[in-house]
Parts: sequence; structure tokens; C-alpha cells
Amino acid sequence: MSSGLLEAVRQRLAESGAEPTPARVAAALRAQGRLLGDAEVLGGTEKLRCELVGTGPLEPLLADPSVTDVLVSAHDRVWVDRGRGLELTEVTFTDAASVRRLAQRLAAVAERRLDDARPWVDARLPDGTRMHAVIPPVAVGSTCLSLRVVRPRAFSVEELVEAGTVPPGGDRLLRSLVEARLSFLISGGTGSGKTTLLSSLLGMVGERERIVLAEDSAELRPEHPHVVRLESRTANQEGAGRVTLRDLVRQALRMRPDRLVVGEVRGAEVTELLAALNTGHEGGCGTVHANAAADVPARLEALGTAAGLDRAALHSQLAAALSVVIHLVRDGGGRRRVAEIHVLERDAAGLVVTVPALRWGKGAFVAEAGWERLRALVGDAL
Repeated sequence: MSSGLLEAVRQRLAESGAEPTPARVAAALRAQGRLLGDAEVLGGTEKLRCELVGTGPLEPLLADPSVTDVLVSAHDRVWVDRGRGLELTEVTFTDAASVRRLAQRLAAVAERRLDDARPWVDARLPDGTRMHAVIPPVAVGSTCLSLRVVRPRAFSVEELVEAGTVPPGGDRLLRSLVEARLSFLISGGTGSGKTTLLSSLLGMVGERERIVLAEDSAELRPEHPHVVRLESRTANQEGAGRVTLRDLVRQALRMRPDRLVVGEVRGAEVTELLAALNTGHEGGCGTVHANAAADVPARLEALGTAAGLDRAALHSQLAAALSVVIHLVRDGGGRRRVAEIHVLERDAAGLVVTVPALRWGKGAFVAEAGWERLRALVGDAL
């Protein structure tokens, strides 16, 4: 079926304003006055339906349970990540314009603008998929579309052991961290699996405990019977109605949380989180971007300083609030894994530093200098 015929049908459906049901798409195809067989009509109907109400050529990729990310860098360059690094697929779009149309339609579904006046968008689709898009001329040559799939259920820690994210026996250690109600952060780079691991660990929280999640984009899916989810909101077209992550943390503290969880600590909310963990809210946790576990104190210091918290005050709160840092990396083959686990202590100057307690080993975690302190913190839970 020619691209000209499909474009004519696409235009007809757009002008009608009616919902592009399969019956209407098929009728619009036959109305073009060309002799088409049933197979051609069915094929064209499905192609147009996917483009008008679905994700077009990307639908099979997003339906694949092994795919975590779909990245479009040109109409004929579509990549996926199945946990082994990026792979170029055989999926293509008709042209650059079709990529732009899809990005703009997905933005509209998320109630966001994507046009020459606002050439990028970061949003969450109704099914939970995280979407980011940039259109030309800001994106040189073609619209760039990034989709991060949020799976309906979290992996168990045992499944993460099987996948090689956690070394054999590491599930017992991680379970003990949760049961001992230690406060922890999961650090790592973009796409290293921080959210996946956090969801898994929250699934091990006791059933009688209440988990309150505060997230910029609702991505955590813990398997737990009592979860309250709060999501931030951007301002509307008039600049009103914005709800920040800092606002959510403040509200979460009034909701009787047994576990306060910040999906990603990235701004001023660090002050409320540290204050909460210093006032009886044990077992709080979250994620943070960092190159290594040892960099986490400096990262939090930078965020706290930007929020108006001086260095000495931040380190004092940090020393009392946080116990453990779990750091994730991607190895040379693109596989996500827990690289190291650190405990926190003060140095001679009174500043908080991290001390390696465990590091990745193919057969099991390997003990480091901070292991005895970690074992003491875990106590009977190990």
C-alpha cells in the first residue's frame, strides 16, 4: 500500500475528528476509490490505527516484556535496551515527519505541548511509560524520542539474583537491610537499575507497614499491600498549580508513613528527607544520581547547599539520618549489577564519608573494611 494512499486516509480521518476505530479506518481506506483486497485493508487499518491511537511501529517493542527502553534517534534508527546494552532494531518509520507526529501525539495524550515554541517535553503517559522528546531544530536532523517502560510488577530480589544484578546470596543481605529498618540510598547513573532495585526491596517491607512514595514521575511498583503514591505536577499554561517533590515530602510526613520513600533525591527535598529521617522515620529510602557510592555525600551536600542548608548542618543530619549506600553500575556488556555497598561514618573533620563494606563478586559479595560495621547495623536481621 502506497504512502500516498495512507497519507490521504490519515488526512481524511484527522479532518473528520471522529475516533479512529478500525471500522472507520477501513471505511476511509475503501472511500479512496481504489480496489483493495481484504488483506491490504486489514494491513493498512492496523498500521494507521497504531499511528493514530497507539505508538505506531514501536508497539511490538513496548509490548516485549524484556524491553526497558525504546530510543528513536531517526526514522530508521530505533534502539532498544533489554538489559544487555543498546541494540539496533529493524523497526523503521516512514519518514522523519512520522516520528514527529508520534512524539506530538504522545505529548498531547500526556496533556503537554510539543511544538516550535516548546521543542521538548518530559512526561508520563497514562500507562506509566516515561516519555521524553525533542524536535528539530533543537534536535538536529530528526525528532528524538525516548520511552522508558514501567512494568506492572516489580521483580523479586530472587529474580534479580537470577538475572545477575545481585550476586548469589546477596538477596539475604539485602533483605536483612530492610528488616533492620536501616535508612539507605540507592545510587548510580541513568538506566543503572536504581528504580528496579528499590521496587524490589520495598516488596520485602512487612505487610503491616505503610509505605508512602513521593516521586516526580510515578515509576515505583512495589509488590506490597499498603502503598500510598504521591506524584509531583508541573505548572499549567498560566504558570499555576505546580506541586514539587519538596511539597510531596512535607505532605508524606503527615500521612503516618512507616517507610518514607523519595523516588529520586534531586533537589531541595533533600532537606525535608534528612529532617524526617532524624525524627523517628526509620527505614526511609530513595535513589540519587552519583558516579560512585563514595560520591554520595558530596552529591547530597551540593543539593543541600542549593536548598540553603549549610555544610556543617547537612553533614550533622546526614550522619544521623543515613546508614547505607547501595551503588549500581552497568558493566561492559550493559548488564546492571550491584557494584558496592557502603556504610557511612564521620572523618576527622566531622564530615560524612562512605566506607566500602561489600563489593561485587561473581560468586558472592566480597567483604571490605566496613563489613563489620554493616554487620553490627544489621544485627539479628542477618
